[in-house]
Amino acid sequence: MMSEIKIDSILVSIFERAFRSITDEMSISLTKTTRSPILCEAKDFVTGLYDAEGNMLEQTENLPILSFSLGPVCRVIIKQYGENIFPGDVIIHNDVFSMGNQNNDVAIFKPIFFEEKLVGWSAAKGHQADIGGAVQGGYNPNATEVWQEALRIPAVKIYEKGVLRQDVWNLIFANIRLTMVPEDIKAQIGACSLGERRLIALVKKYGFPCFEAHKNELFRSTEKMMRAEISSVPNGTYYGSSKVYYDGKHIGSEFEIKAKIIVEDEDVTFDFSETSPQTNGFVNGTYTSSCSAITLTFLQMVNPEIPHNEGMIKPLTYIVPEGSILNASYPKATTFGNHLCPQIADSIFKALGPAMPGRVTAGWNHLLCALFTGKHSRNEEKYVDICFMGLKGGSGALEGDDGYDHIGMIDASGGLLDQDYEMYEQQTPHLILKHEYLCDSGGVGRWRGGLGVETIIQMGGDNATMVVFGDGDVEPNYGLFGGKGSLLNSITLTYPDGKVHTPMSKDLIEGIPSNTIFKQIASGGGGFGEPEERDVASVVADVQNEVVTKEQARQEYGVVFKNESFEIDKIATEKFRDL
Repeated sequence: MMSEIKIDSILVSIFERAFRSITDEMSISLTKTTRSPILCEAKDFVTGLYDAEGNMLEQTENLPILSFSLGPVCRVIIKQYGENIFPGDVIIHNDVFSMGNQNNDVAIFKPIFFEEKLVGWSAAKGHQADIGGAVQGGYNPNATEVWQEALRIPAVKIYEKGVLRQDVWNLIFANIRLTMVPEDIKAQIGACSLGERRLIALVKKYGFPCFEAHKNELFRSTEKMMRAEISSVPNGTYYGSSKVYYDGKHIGSEFEIKAKIIVEDEDVTFDFSETSPQTNGFVNGTYTSSCSAITLTFLQMVNPEIPHNEGMIKPLTYIVPEGSILNASYPKATTFGNHLCPQIADSIFKALGPAMPGRVTAGWNHLLCALFTGKHSRNEEKYVDICFMGLKGGSGALEGDDGYDHIGMIDASGGLLDQDYEMYEQQTPHLILKHEYLCDSGGVGRWRGGLGVETIIQMGGDNATMVVFGDGDVEPNYGLFGGKGSLLNSITLTYPDGKVHTPMSKDLIEGIPSNTIFKQIASGGGGFGEPEERDVASVVADVQNEVVTKEQARQEYGVVFKNESFEIDKIATEKFRDL
């Protein structure tokens, strides 16, 4: 009987580490076997293990905005199939109206059986280079409904009892443009099969009763850790808000994300009921993408040693009403939903800042992204590239630390990698002319915001298409406690005839000729604390490293240099700093 199992605290830790090891190995498998640079280079995917009821055992969160999107879908699958789940089944899913988070983020689930008993699930979800719809690559700023964005895939078996359902496979991939996509799905299936083998071996080693008892104890101890973190926050109701700009249809449109956070002893409720209604464009979120954004933001403010399993999220309650911009109702367009994460994070940071001043950051630079599609000039093959190199910029500073330079999207929390330059120039017809940190791009403060980047690319291949999405060109990020924000983002195209075009933040530009110059400025993060309180030695080091100019050092930090040297003019510096 399960009650007869004696809990061994060391064995609980062993199970926790084993679950993590398995999902890490699944992640490595995907990195090595996928073909799209979105997956093998940028690692825009997540791998996970779940118990028989769909409770999270562990996840490897290469892109955290995806991380908390698998459990809800697993429960949808369990409810849909009931007793009709068998060894060898493989289920595919992307549908945003049955707990998916984004159409391009396609999940594979594999049930795991031990001695004819369902004991768990392995899963992998990754951003596919194409998913059908009106626009190659999946981002359609002109969309108003889901069918203009993608092929909807509610949960369906592509393998049943170990046998490929060729008709289902053919139906799905007949509606997807790029031949690499089915190959990447095969890689996801392979990663799930790897997770299946590893979990079966673990259960076999210790026995199912032992596995089940220690799994439940892991959930309990993790929940206890999270509740202890929440209890350190003063009870109260906290409010914060942020803005979303332009829905792709109505120029000048604005929307507000309003967070009401209720902390009561060991529980916390995130209530977004007062958030603006859904838009008529593609700038909408889904329940799953919004809850994922809430979770990953809060995790940045608590003990990083808390294991990522079901116990972690038990004390968290989410209220994200249907019909809001964060949870659009059927059949609204929702592709932009993942990219509302920065605004959700801003609202949470602003709300909890007074209660947790040492655990919040200043504003992170907001997204402005360019997605290129076209035909490669050397091999005539279609390509899709999300320009990860320049799409985000720096993170906000926090008490005690400068922001991280060019960290990637906040929904990546540092997990999203830049593309390798040589691989980029092989996989696309483009040539990288410049990609480097942008001087003076970090918001000034006692702790400086992380640096942004400048990216210049010479585009190749005639008649390329560029989709622009984000809203980082409307409002700069913010500083905290006297720190300042940074610059606005920008994208410009300089055509071969010299004409310069600045796209809108949600735009679709077709027919771009070869040798067009793409230039992007992705700004830095906001500063934290009064700039004149920044350590003089840190300012000198920034100037020497060419990340801050002498002019900014003088005007913003009150640090004055002698002539062309790096020697400090102590008298002038004391005067500027009013010491």
